Amino acid sequence: MDFIRVRASTDGTETISCWTGDVYGWEPDGGPHHLFGFEGLNVARAVQVDDGWQLLTREAALYLDPAGRDVLDVWDNPLTGRRVEVRHVFNDPVNLRLGDRPVPVTRLGDQVVLNVDVRLAYPSPLKVADYPDNSAGDTYRALELFQFFAGAGEFDSGKADVPSVFSWCRVAPWLPWMAMAQRPGGLIYHCRGGKTTEVPERLRERVGERFLHAPERWSAPNMTSWTAYAGQADKVGR
Repeated sequence: MDFIRVRASTDGTETISCWTGDVYGWEPDGGPHHLFGFEGLNVARAVQVDDGWQLLTREAALYLDPAGRDVLDVWDNPLTGRRVEVRHVFNDPVNLRLGDRPVPVTRLGDQVVLNVDVRLAYPSPLKVADYPDNSAGDTYRALELFQFFAGAGEFDSGKADVPSVFSWCRVAPWLPWMAMAQRPGGLIYHCRGGKTTEVPERLRERVGERFLHAPERWSAPNMTSWTAYAGQADKVGR
């Protein structure tokens, strides 16, 4: 319950979170390379069910030039010398079931910090045999590290929607559209953001009206950059 109040709202109201940050590439013998800026949004609605909560969300994000912060639609990969089409993030849905297990809470003076570490390892939707240019491996492995910060007074008030800011770090494989094949290394995302009512105009224009509203009901499976790439590749016959 406390995590839902900080992450979304317990009264079913939509909440929007926006973030900004950067993406770095690392290799065993090189880097870190500052590859992209990154900005995006997530729109969430929490629904209480018998065994806990459903967090219904969709999210969109844009990859940016790391220096000028302009949106990239094509990218000259400095690691391979290859020009590729940038595939921005349009993940719909990104849903989550939450049970009664409490999220760790740390009190730091007049702030409360909720910590969520997500360790992922599952069969990749992009098998190396089928996508040799775009798959780092047959198992997708990643680490998503979140910290949500709220004022202790707001947190202790019991209100349904607690204002919050967050930090997010992600360790993940090369993106499929980067065409890195099985090159050793991967990506580190380092971002920060918070709940907001003001979506930056550039982001609002690029993502469209659909991504400014949360899903109405549960659906599965979730979409990721990997499943989206597989679906697009299948449509055009790879």
